[in-house]
Amino acid sequence: MQKEITVQVELDDQKMPESISWNASDNQGEDRVCEAMMMALWDRKSNNTMRIDLWTKAMKVDEMDHFMFQSIITMADTYRRATGNDKLANSILEFGKKFAEESDFIQLT
Repeated sequence: MQKEITVQVELDDQKMPESISWNASDNQGEDRVCEAMMMALWDRKSNNTMRIDLWTKAMKVDEMDHFMFQSIITMADTYRRATGNDKLANSILEFGKKFAEESDFIQLT
């Protein structure tokens, strides 16, 4: 079985993203619009992570704060499920909480 995910980026004349949309082959709906994306791909041959980080000009700083916080929390969960290493996953989670507090968009106790 093979699936496909497509990402479309509309650029302005300065080559800055104006809009980002994506779709998946098993999604029967319309393209989904988003304001930012981060994609990390592990290349075993070069032992390196390749990344694509994009955000539109319309994305606000507080939206980026939320996006980064949720991405950090997701990374902690992904790392825990992939490795079973609760100690390091919890360290990532604690960093995410500190990020949320310091970015002033959420107060955690």
